[in-house]
Amino acid sequence: MSTSESTSAELLGAQAQIWNYIFNFISSSAVKCALQLGILDVLYKHDKPMCLSDLSVELSVVNSSKVSFLPILMRFLVHSGFLNQHEDHYFLTPASRLLAKNEPFNVRSLLLVNHDPVLSKAWLELSAWFQNDSPTAFHTAHGKSFWDYLEGEPSVLGDILNDALASDSRFNTNVLIIECKHMFEGLTSLVDVGGGTGTVSIAIAKAFPNIKCTVLDLPHVVRDCKGSWNLDFVGGDMFDKIPHANAMLLKHVLHNWRDEDCVKILKICKESIPNREKGGKVIIIDTVMEGDSKQSDEFVRAQHNMGMLMMVLLAAKERTEKEWEKLFIEAGFTEYKIIPALGLSSLIEIYP
Repeated sequence: MSTSESTSAELLGAQAQIWNYIFNFISSSAVKCALQLGILDVLYKHDKPMCLSDLSVELSVVNSSKVSFLPILMRFLVHSGFLNQHEDHYFLTPASRLLAKNEPFNVRSLLLVNHDPVLSKAWLELSAWFQNDSPTAFHTAHGKSFWDYLEGEPSVLGDILNDALASDSRFNTNVLIIECKHMFEGLTSLVDVGGGTGTVSIAIAKAFPNIKCTVLDLPHVVRDCKGSWNLDFVGGDMFDKIPHANAMLLKHVLHNWRDEDCVKILKICKESIPNREKGGKVIIIDTVMEGDSKQSDEFVRAQHNMGMLMMVLLAAKERTEKEWEKLFIEAGFTEYKIIPALGLSSLIEIYP
């Protein structure tokens, strides 16, 4: 192959790569469309491969002239690996099942919340944020922080976000309790710091009846939550005071905050637990960037995507092990261990 041919091939390959970067948004838009049309729910309900003619009968496509465009959408979803196809029949993949409404561990709210125009507007301001004095790209777009926006303007976004966070908790809880039950054995009390509506704590309280669980979150978050004999909900601010217990649980909390805020949260946690000899510890469920060398590119790519999301919405980040270690030392903890047991996330135990 001549130099000119090689150069042409490289240029054509580069052009295709750029096209794929430019049109990356099409993949998630197509998946959202499949969700909203009911394609995933119909395939889930029938639980068997379906031809397009049978599938289209049950979809919310009112204008019959639009049905002729469905093959384009389906072909794209198959090519992207989101749906399976055998001859002229389609069926769900393990990933697409997770967006079906009746799937117990569905994560459809995660897709919907990240397609909300309020969040999308923040991405449009990313380069402007790098060049201005605004604290976050979200603030650049809306004139207030992400948390202030949710608290000051209750909307469908807040409801979808709460459901998205709860679905993420449901998704991980089974693995957490079954595979990592040793982390909870011997505990008599635990505070779920920033625990939302208590999805994780409810499961822990049920699996370990000897543990007194307390969910701490902002008053408006836990206002309508009902506890049980070994589960309480407490309205408060983790930056001010955290109830005392043997252990603290921080599930996907610290990646929402800057380093200095994380250190403050961890210091308050440390003040609220006994020393290590008496069983005191903090359990963190969060991402350790590329912490497991055996992780596939899918996992690593998802971690980097989440890192970008944290930066845009909150000027926060996902952290490497070295960055986590720095926080623990600054907060006064003496030892930690990391267990990469939850796919995208790891379990981290830190000790005073």
